Amino acid sequence: MRILFVTNPFKSHLYVQVPLAWALRTAGHEVCIAGPPDMADDIARTGVPGVSIGETLLLAEKVAAVPPIPEATGPADPRGLRTGKSVQSDFGWGDPYIEFKDLISGVKGVFYPDSTVNDMVDFAKTWQPDLVISDPTALPGVVAARAVGAAHCRMLFTVDRMAQLRAACRDRFATDGDPLRDWLEPLLAPYGAQFDESAVQGQWTLSPMPQWVWRPEGVHYVPMRNVPFNGPATTPKWVYEPPTRRRVCVTLGISHRDANIEGTSASAAELFDAVADLDIEVIATFNAKQLESVLKIPDNVRTVDFVPLNALLPSCAAIVHEGGCGTFATSIEHAVPQVIVPNDFKVEKWWGSIAMADAVESRGAGVYSVNAGSMTADVLRDSLKQVLEDPSYAENAAKARSEVRGMPTPYDVVPMLEKLTAEYRTSRP
Repeated sequence: MRILFVTNPFKSHLYVQVPLAWALRTAGHEVCIAGPPDMADDIARTGVPGVSIGETLLLAEKVAAVPPIPEATGPADPRGLRTGKSVQSDFGWGDPYIEFKDLISGVKGVFYPDSTVNDMVDFAKTWQPDLVISDPTALPGVVAARAVGAAHCRMLFTVDRMAQLRAACRDRFATDGDPLRDWLEPLLAPYGAQFDESAVQGQWTLSPMPQWVWRPEGVHYVPMRNVPFNGPATTPKWVYEPPTRRRVCVTLGISHRDANIEGTSASAAELFDAVADLDIEVIATFNAKQLESVLKIPDNVRTVDFVPLNALLPSCAAIVHEGGCGTFATSIEHAVPQVIVPNDFKVEKWWGSIAMADAVESRGAGVYSVNAGSMTADVLRDSLKQVLEDPSYAENAAKARSEVRGMPTPYDVVPMLEKLTAEYRTSRP
């Protein structure tokens, strides 16, 4: 088979796709990853063949020019107000329709103008893939698939934001219109394809989330274990040296900082205040911009711009993070108890950090400390001490790892993809 992956301009999104791309290649299939020119070097470094589609995005500049997202007009979440925490399944409150419209407008305007969609379709017609595997925000991937009769599936990197948002907006579509239908329907029509929910959800959806992480109902999910891939890097020697004190990783991930997205994560200064007086060694993966608000780096903190979590976490007693999907998966892989400070700022709440925080806490494998907007040094310090001092968190993190290792690996999923592709692929137009 020929399999075309469609990724978005975030390394973390690309890295989720790479283990499956390699599993397919080693099974004898041809694979190509399509992304914007901004991602060409990152794709090349994975060793998987790639192709650039569309124009250079200059994502950081475009993000800076995006106007503020309107505030939801519905009632506030009573649980969030009472506890400083949220529940992923509660996010039908407020006005998700406004947020859905903003999502579609942003994806179309920033990632996929018509010229980029046309470029993707032209490449698909040339290369003739049998299967198109799309990032969940690479919405026009279905157009390329339908244009050549290929099967189409989504590959999630977190919880199913699109399915949750569409379910919350269903009644509004009838009265106020469906902005996704308005966008994709004219693009699908020239190929005799109809807009329906399979155009949005894929004919099936690969999900890396453990069964105990909340997800919407009514979607054909195919579970696949998230095998962490942190990208090419040279690991410093000190990472492998046994720490003299308990080691704790503190990270806010790479996606937002690479795209210059600000104001959605916990404060680095507050994070450092929380750990400064604890008898631990802290490894903080922050870049210079993230450290601008920090007046003094505590003596027990080592800051590094980047270190592969796959290499660092085996030596860690705990990790503090914002609920990023790659960080979540790598922490489970190495049975590291997690202290999660997720954000639920506007559309950020749909990305799944809340669901992961809820799930980790429910499994006893970590603590949902508090939402980023409510975080204080005292609250975070108490959460971290709780995880470090109670051995049940490490025990439950080990149990969570065992459960996740029971999920099908990318290698295990290949025969299922072959079967589903044969079932859904149509004759060439």
